[in-house]
Amino acid sequence: MSKPIRRSVAAAALLLIAGTACGTERSGDARSAGPQPSVTPQTPSAPRPTCAQPPGGAPSEVPSAPAGSAGASAVPDADGTRRAENGDGAPHYDENHAYRTRAPLAEDRRARGEASALLIREELESVREEGDFSDARIAAALERLGCGKEHGVYIWSGFYSVHTGVTCVSGHVTKDELTSEVHGAYAEPQPGTGPCVENRGGH
Repeated sequence: MSKPIRRSVAAAALLLIAGTACGTERSGDARSAGPQPSVTPQTPSAPRPTCAQPPGGAPSEVPSAPAGSAGASAVPDADGTRRAENGDGAPHYDENHAYRTRAPLAEDRRARGEASALLIREELESVREEGDFSDARIAAALERLGCGKEHGVYIWSGFYSVHTGVTCVSGHVTKDELTSEVHGAYAEPQPGTGPCVENRGGH
């Protein structure tokens, strides 16, 4: 066999060996990667029962709150006071008060909450007209809208809160005022109350 032919055969053999080696390495990489972990889908939590829902579903526009109702800058508390939501520059404030965090509300849920708040204010206006501000009378007004214990209703000294199944509606009904605020449920509400009452303790 001449020298040019021998060189051609040797070059072909080297290419064959190199190709086989690369294929083996790729196969090894695939084996080392191993099977991909399977992800088990989480079961969604059961929806809350609803109450104080307007007939026909959610409104196309958010109803405006009447004069005298609490705005977003004032949050009603169970003790009759209001807490301003202007922030606090104290170190670790957010960390220390994380348990008071409220669930965020999407625009559609807030619109439904405002519609429920309007219905609730209409019922509670009759309480003001009658002048009976007892817990039992306020509870009876909320029950007319289908809101009971299963909706986290909490009433104390003119303060009321209820979860409509969509949002929280909280406020005060007294001789001098009728307020309401739509907000999300608290991460850790006040024990023994409901999901819509701010925790007054501390961590």
